[in-house]
Amino acid sequence: MTTKESDGYDRAMMLLPYELRERFRHVLRQDRLHAEELRLRTGRTPTVLLPDGELDLGGAAVRTEDIEKTLDIVTRASIHAAAESIRMGFLTAQGGFRVGLCGSAVTTGGRVDMLRSISSVCIRIPHAVTGIAEEVLPQLCSGGTFESTLLLSAPGGGKTTLLRDLVRLLSDGSAELGVRPHRVALADERGEVAAMYGGAAQHDVGAHTDVMDMCPKAQAVTMMLRAMNPEVIAVDEITAPADAEAMNSAFGCGAALLATAHAKNVHTLIEKEIYRRLLNAGVFRNIVTITVEGGCRRYRTERWPVSGGTQ
Repeated sequence: MTTKESDGYDRAMMLLPYELRERFRHVLRQDRLHAEELRLRTGRTPTVLLPDGELDLGGAAVRTEDIEKTLDIVTRASIHAAAESIRMGFLTAQGGFRVGLCGSAVTTGGRVDMLRSISSVCIRIPHAVTGIAEEVLPQLCSGGTFESTLLLSAPGGGKTTLLRDLVRLLSDGSAELGVRPHRVALADERGEVAAMYGGAAQHDVGAHTDVMDMCPKAQAVTMMLRAMNPEVIAVDEITAPADAEAMNSAFGCGAALLATAHAKNVHTLIEKEIYRRLLNAGVFRNIVTITVEGGCRRYRTERWPVSGGTQ
C-alpha cells in the first residue's frame, strides 16, 4: 500500500490528541485503507469502523479530557465560535473531515439550543473518488445539457460520493464526454459534499459551482435560485416535504435538478409519497440506482417512467 492510499486515515489521526493518536497508529495498514470512521466514546475503548464492523483498539477507556482535547484540535481552540455547528451535532474539520458529536442536548420548545457534555465523537474519513461519474454522466445529458436526475441506494451505498463527482464533472464539463460546463448551485446542508472550511471547498466540486452550506435545503435552494442563476441545483438527500416543494419550484423555474434519496430500488422509492409526487410531476427524468455486487458498485440508469414501472 502506498502512503497516499492511507493518507485519509493518517490525516484523521491528526485530529486526535497525541496519546490517542499513537493508539490508532498501530492499526494494520490494510485496515487503514478500508477504515471509514474513527470513534471515541467516553468510558469505552476507541474503535475504528471497517466495512465489516468496529475494530476495538483495546487498552484504556476514552476519558472526558480526551474528548475535550479532540474538540480543541478540530475547532483550532475556537470551540465557542463553532457553537452553532456543535448545536447541530457535527463539525467540519480542515481537509473535509466530518466530525459527528453526541452529548446532552439543551432544548427550548423542542429546538436544540446547545449540545454539552460531549460523550461521543465520530470522525468520518472522506473517500472522495474522482472519475466514477464518467460512465454515468453521458446517459444523463441530452445534447450536452444535463437533465434532472435522482440517485438511489441503500444507506452507505455511495450516493454522496457519486453526487460529488457528478457535480464536479458537470461544473467543469468534459469535451471528451460531450458535456459542456454548467453553473451548479450546491445546497450542502450537512457539509458532506463540498466540506467547506474557511470559505473554501475541501473536496473538488468543480470550477463553476457555488456552495451554500449549513443551511436547510429548502431555504438554500430558494436563495440560490434567486441569487446565483444556476443551471443545475444539487442537493444531498431529499427527506422532508419542504425539500420536495423547493425542488418542485426550482424545476418550474427551469433549473435542472440533481438529488439523492434513500431507496433500494425504484419500486421501494415510489412507495414513499414524497418521491412519488416528484416523479409523477415530471421533476426527475433520470433515475440512477446504485448497487454493490462483489464489493464493486454498479450504476443502472433508467428514464422515468421506467418500463413496467408503477406511477
